[in-house]
Amino acid sequence: MTTDAARYDDQGDVPLAGYAALASVFTAGAGAFAVLARHRGVRLPREVPPWDVVLMGAGAYKASRLLTRDKITSFLRAPFTRRTGAGEAGEVVDEPRGHGVRRAVGDLLSCPFCTSAWAAGTLVCSYAAAPRLTRLVCAGLGALTVSDWLQYAWTWTQQAEQTEGS
Repeated sequence: MTTDAARYDDQGDVPLAGYAALASVFTAGAGAFAVLARHRGVRLPREVPPWDVVLMGAGAYKASRLLTRDKITSFLRAPFTRRTGAGEAGEVVDEPRGHGVRRAVGDLLSCPFCTSAWAAGTLVCSYAAAPRLTRLVCAGLGALTVSDWLQYAWTWTQQAEQTEGS
């Protein structure tokens, strides 16, 4: 892999082996779920209503933001990332640190887009095994998402009012 890595990244800082390890963990987790679900007789839904897709999407979005940007979850990211600044609305910005798998995990935990794939995979597996519970969890995460947007709207309204008053 070293030769391929050198051809792929002339800077030498892309942890391809770490990414491969994480992709293997994701794939193994999905495979283990499928085997366990089959063994326990979990029946997959014949269809997934569009509303459930939207609900799981909102849930995956919020779960990824909580894991990658929330101050309170920084203890999870700390072994793999370094705080580089403050984001909007009380969020924080971290960057990955280390090498190899540690760096790959840092990349994952500092990227909401990357983490959302893991969150969505978890929610899909949960939906297959316990759709009612998954809907409830996603509804809670979705409510937080709506709350965030209302907070942003309030802030924008206040900023606009201050700008007009100046």
